Amino acid sequence: MDKKVTGILSCDNISGISGNMEMLLHKIQTEKPEAYALIYGKTRTDCICGNVLFYPLWGGTLVAAEIAGLPVKEDTCGGSFLGFHIHEGSICGGTAEDPFADAGGHFNPGKCGHPFHVGDLPPLMENHGYALSVFYTDRFIPEEVVGHTVIIHVMADDFRTQPSGDSGMKIACGEIKEY
Repeated sequence: MDKKVTGILSCDNISGISGNMEMLLHKIQTEKPEAYALIYGKTRTDCICGNVLFYPLWGGTLVAAEIAGLPVKEDTCGGSFLGFHIHEGSICGGTAEDPFADAGGHFNPGKCGHPFHVGDLPPLMENHGYALSVFYTDRFIPEEVVGHTVIIHVMADDFRTQPSGDSGMKIACGEIKEY
């Protein structure tokens, strides 16, 4: 590996792992994101609320999501996974049957198959109605998703079914805006 991207962990710089983690946590604690979305539910899911923050990082984006009021799965094994995607639409409007229909489909400017859409994100892990997720993606930079929406679905994405992972009904939405 001749060319190294500064700050990215590789087998050649494994000792940098704690430094990267500290830097990422510092970024979230002290810097302003470049974009954000305020997440909310409607009708039967109106108690869902939260934030998704988008920070530029290493030619991609550090995404930090904190969501509360998610449906709680009543099961001995606990928790559930929920589909989490950036959609192509710019607003969270819709109809009585689909309150977030105007969010459209997954953001997919490259016309890639699922789960390789730009808007395909890791699922949220629900814990007694709460989810916290922080991850890095090089599929987009924050400014490329401003003007689109973030959607939470009622079920986990199966990462196979076309075109959107069979993650079910949209239960919460947020419009991505410049910070």
